Amino acid sequence: MNRNASAAPRAAEEVESYDHEVDVVVLGFGCAGAAAAHEAAAAGAEVLLIERAGGPGGSSALSGGEIYLGGGTPVQRACGFDDTPAEMEAFLTAALGPHADQAKIRLYCEGSTEHYQWLVDRGVSFNASLWDAPTWMPLTEDGLMWLGENSWPFDRIAKPAPRGHRPGTSSFGGWLLMEKLSAAVVDAGVGVHTDTLATSLVVDAGGRVVGVTARRYGEELLYRARRGVVVTTGGFVDNEEMLAQHAPQLLGHDKVSDGLDDGSGITMAAAAGAATRRMSVVETALSVVPGLIARGMLVDALGQRFVNEDTYPGLISHAAVHRRPGPVWTIVDEEGYESLDERERWGVRPHHVAGTLAELEQETGMPAGSLQATVAAYNEAAERGEDPYFHKAARWLRPLRPPYAAIDSRIRFHADRPERAGSTTGVAGFTLGGLHTTVDGEVLDLAGQPIEGLYAAGRASSGMHGENYISGTSLGDGTFFGRRAGRAAAAAGR
Repeated sequence: MNRNASAAPRAAEEVESYDHEVDVVVLGFGCAGAAAAHEAAAAGAEVLLIERAGGPGGSSALSGGEIYLGGGTPVQRACGFDDTPAEMEAFLTAALGPHADQAKIRLYCEGSTEHYQWLVDRGVSFNASLWDAPTWMPLTEDGLMWLGENSWPFDRIAKPAPRGHRPGTSSFGGWLLMEKLSAAVVDAGVGVHTDTLATSLVVDAGGRVVGVTARRYGEELLYRARRGVVVTTGGFVDNEEMLAQHAPQLLGHDKVSDGLDDGSGITMAAAAGAATRRMSVVETALSVVPGLIARGMLVDALGQRFVNEDTYPGLISHAAVHRRPGPVWTIVDEEGYESLDERERWGVRPHHVAGTLAELEQETGMPAGSLQATVAAYNEAAERGEDPYFHKAARWLRPLRPPYAAIDSRIRFHADRPERAGSTTGVAGFTLGGLHTTVDGEVLDLAGQPIEGLYAAGRASSGMHGENYISGTSLGDGTFFGRRAGRAAAAAGR
């Protein structure tokens, strides 16, 4: 199937009549679409939101729910942390780089406390308590978590402050975020059409986007947008063809999505002349348990450490998957394993246990002597309370003693049923590149000029990210810049 041909724009002069006509049409009812629709309606526009699924939520509803916020939020202050937009910006610039979007990061950090209050006013609550250990996601209802800010090298770049803000529920909280945002959208008077798939943009003779074609149960529908169309249809991790073209490093791995992130909005806009940006950038998550690697170490197939194991696990995953020979192993001793609460182990058990490191090398296929040398150097440093190689915090340094365990990262783990090692790559990810936009969500063409009437936000656009990722920046970026796109679209053509 030629996706570009199917998404070719419809000429406005060929449209005899429209089925629906409003000021602003928003495509996609995830967090970015909800924010855009709400703000456009709040600005006085008549808004219609189109969603291909049977209801709101998208990949946002399936996410962990944490939102990256800082600069001195009430939750931060209640937990005893002083923070500023400048410190937040310094961290995000380093953590999301190289090649992060500095203008978007700066604006996001300067507006973070206001955005926090906007979320609270929409009904999203954050408990004033801190989860104070490395993790992908706390299983508690703590409203604040560290996302690498207190780990090397970031603790030397910016004053550490936790900025992962979590909705008031345990474990995955994306559902709660979307429940509140969806209710806010309805309260704002936004019309919602579900089970409706946008298929192409309608463009007038001057190049302005003036509407959308869509299909619902096999019937074609045409939507007129008097002021603008906002694309928030998500990334393209579920489109194997686009992955092969732009981000082949995710081919063969699991996908973090609702199954509908097929890049259709990106393709639609590109067919109408839109430019894309950083389409090769992805987030990669490896099946490691942060609490275990912090208490032990992570080594590659050659038995070598390569990262400080107490930093944000997404950065650890990037280093492991894209830059080291696999498989990657968690090495931990009995004391370290047993000291982690059973729930925080996510059901993961050792795949190999041995009384000596030489035995463990043989069982895992590592070169003879390699793991022994790595552990010897680690233990010597741990005795001194420092890690001169990778700068793991002293809090997590402790000599490893027999018996030892090795945990294979090629698993997909769940709290109650980890899968057999080797049954999967142990890697899951999603895309971060997309349509090239201004800070107000205007979609740019190949000459760098805004396409009139066309806006984008969320993973359909290229947001703040450079080549790295921090949890909470997708939901944060999507809602913050979704709001700006909605307001810009509402103001267009007045």
